[in-house]
Amino acid sequence: MAFPQTRLRRLRATHALRGLVRETSLSPSDLVYPLFVAHGLDRREPIAAMPGVDHLSIAHAVAEAGEAQSLGIPAVLLFGLPAAKDEEGSGAWDDEGVIQLATRAIKERHPELLVITDLCLCEYTSHGHCGVVRSDGSVDNDATLELLARTATSQARAGADVIAPSDMMDGRVGFIRAALDEDGHTDTPILSYSAKFASAFYGPFREAADSAPSFGDRRGYQLDPANANEAVRETRLDIEEGADMVMVKPALPYLDLIRRIKSETEMPLAAYNVSGEYAMVKAAAAGGYLDERATVLEVLTSIRRAGADIVITYHAKDAARWLQ
Repeated sequence: MAFPQTRLRRLRATHALRGLVRETSLSPSDLVYPLFVAHGLDRREPIAAMPGVDHLSIAHAVAEAGEAQSLGIPAVLLFGLPAAKDEEGSGAWDDEGVIQLATRAIKERHPELLVITDLCLCEYTSHGHCGVVRSDGSVDNDATLELLARTATSQARAGADVIAPSDMMDGRVGFIRAALDEDGHTDTPILSYSAKFASAFYGPFREAADSAPSFGDRRGYQLDPANANEAVRETRLDIEEGADMVMVKPALPYLDLIRRIKSETEMPLAAYNVSGEYAMVKAAAAGGYLDERATVLEVLTSIRRAGADIVITYHAKDAARWLQ
């Protein structure tokens, strides 16, 4: 006995109609492309743990940003590798620091491209933690807030379109908002890493950013992967403090949180398809176990389907080409 096709299956069977009935869209305009900007005059060095991703000196970062823009990607997210590190991470708020210089250069060359600056101290501290470390090895939350505020205003003065605090200190969004407003940057929005989990998927990033903690770990200030309700509470607190957009990081292991936070807050929501997720796909594709193009587009579509308005991904340029 032949069973009739459902209406939707009949429509999907017609290629020209398939796009019209597709429930979730994915386009280059949904993507943000992260860049690792390093000190140096002419530097482009491959990152071993992230094939296809490089450390870039400022001139190369400007060119890479322009290529992303030409593919329809509306924004880049900048991470900095300073020439030197210290206990406080003073390179983070240096007005002539690598991120400040890169921001100015990219905005001068590509004024319509949005520059989002990651705001954290881990890339700049000699110990690799995201804040000021006490003598007992714990992170001093309140002392760190002052330094984050200094960094935020320095990044905004350099021309950053969006400030993205990723440190997970308590109260930092309100503190940064007040500092930006006092410095005259009342229109600079904050994209808060609100639900950032203490995840095993950050390994390749820590190699790329040279930011692995020299002792201990970050479980004292990042979220326990088992705690969904806490993630929602943290996100609500950031919103109350003035966050304009919120983020879930990583993306794939936390699709349930992307859906829940989007549904419960109705805020603009970003999801970070992190380094470990990128590296897994790259490794499987290199081994011939997966088709990279099909896998990446399925992954990014699933993140959008879960509720993300913005997807931050190292596959952004590849995805943009494939979508075109």
